[in-house]
Amino acid sequence: MKKRATLGFEDSKAVFGLLRAEQRPLEEIVSDFASIFSHGRQFIPSFSLSVLLQDKKMLSSTQRLIAFAILHQAYASQKPSANPFINLIISAACDVEAEKCERAFILQLLQLFVSDGSNNGKELLKQSAADYIKNFDPLVHVFPQQEQLQQQYADKGHPEPYSSPFKDGSIKNVVADPDVPSGCDANSSEFDLQPGAKSKVGSGDKDETMLGLLSNIALEGLGPHWSRPIPPRLPVQDDELVWLNPVDNHELLWDDGMCVDTSRGAAVRDLIAKALKGPLVPAQQEQVLLELANDPKLVYHCGLTPRKLPELVENNPLIAVEVLTKLINSPEIAEYFTVLVNMDMSLHSMEVVNRLTTAVELPSEFIHMYITNCISSCENIKDKYMQNRLVRLVCVFLQSLIRNNIINVKDLFIEVQAFCIEFSRIREAAALFRLLKSLE
Repeated sequence: MKKRATLGFEDSKAVFGLLRAEQRPLEEIVSDFASIFSHGRQFIPSFSLSVLLQDKKMLSSTQRLIAFAILHQAYASQKPSANPFINLIISAACDVEAEKCERAFILQLLQLFVSDGSNNGKELLKQSAADYIKNFDPLVHVFPQQEQLQQQYADKGHPEPYSSPFKDGSIKNVVADPDVPSGCDANSSEFDLQPGAKSKVGSGDKDETMLGLLSNIALEGLGPHWSRPIPPRLPVQDDELVWLNPVDNHELLWDDGMCVDTSRGAAVRDLIAKALKGPLVPAQQEQVLLELANDPKLVYHCGLTPRKLPELVENNPLIAVEVLTKLINSPEIAEYFTVLVNMDMSLHSMEVVNRLTTAVELPSEFIHMYITNCISSCENIKDKYMQNRLVRLVCVFLQSLIRNNIINVKDLFIEVQAFCIEFSRIREAAALFRLLKSLE
C-alpha cells in the first residue's frame, strides 16, 4: 500500500503554531517555517495550508494572510511560474467574494517577485498579520483582472493537472460543518459548546480540530474504489499448449563440500602471489608442486590469469610449466599460449616451452609461431653480446626440438636455414645448419 504523504503530529503543531502567531512579524514566521522545514520538505506543509485555504471558513483572516505569506515566500527564490501554488495565489487575488484586505495583501506579495528588494516589499513582511488588517485602507488599492496576473506571473507556469471524471467523484479532504448553516459565521459564539448542552458534530475546541486536520490531510481525497476484477480465463483450444503447474516435493540435499578444509587452496594462492614477484625458495616451490599434483583443480583457484603469466615464467619457470600442464584442457589455454608467444624471449621462456613440448602435446601452430618469434627477436636485438647469447640459446632449443621429433623440419626448413646462414659465425648456428643438412 502506498504511504500517504501527510504531516506528522509534531510538524502539524509547528505549522499551526505559526498560523496562530498573528502578532509576530510575517518575516519572522516565514523564517521559522524555513528553519523547521528544509527546502526539500516544504511541499507537504505548503500543500496542507493550500487545502485549508480553499475553504474560507477554515482559517481566520489573520491565519489566511500568514498562510498565503508562507506559500509565497517558501518559493520566493525561484521565478513565479515555478511556484507550485501560483495558480491558487492568483485565483485568491482575483476572488471578488474574498475580503479586500486579503486580496490586497496577496497582490503585494505577487509584486515582491518583481520588486527587487524595494522598501515597500520589506515593509510588508515586517508587519504582523493583525497590524496589516488593522491599518488596511481599501481606497488605495486597485485590483487587476485575473488574465493580467496570469500572464504576468504564471504565463509559463505549470499547466492545470488533468482531472478525470472518476477523480472528480472523490470526497474532498475538507467537508463543511453540518451544524453551521450556509451563510453563517462559523466563529460565532452561538456555535460554541455550552455547559450542560448536548454536543454537536461541529462543536468543541476548534484549535484541536485544526491540529488534527493538519496531521491527517492527505495529498489525495477519498476516492471511490476502482474495482478491477480479474478477467476470466479463455477456454483452451485444441491446438493450444496447456500451461502446467507441476508440484514437486523438493528434498534437502547435503552439501558435502560445506566443511571441506580450504586452507590448502589459500596457501597455494599466497605462494603463487609470491611467485609472481620473485623466485620461491626450494621448500615453497616443492609445496606448490605437491599441492597441484594432489589436487589438479587447485590450478583454477590459485589466482593466476593470462596477464600474470609472464611474471611467473620469468621468476619461477618450473611452477609455470606445472600450472600450464594442468590447464592444458582449460578453455583459457589458448589465451595463455598467446601471452607466452608474445612475451619477450628469454632463457626461462624457452625453458618453459621446451619442457611443455615433452610433457604435453602442444599445437603445432603455437610451436611454429614461437620459433618465428625467437628468430625475429635475435635479428632485431642491437646489443651484439646479447644477440650472440640469444642465438646460442635458440640454436640449442631448436636442436632439442628436432632431435625429440617435436617439430617437422620441413615446415620451417627455409626460415631456420636462413637463420643459420645469417649467424654462421656462431658455433651453435653452424652445428644446427649441419643437423639440417643431415636430415635432407
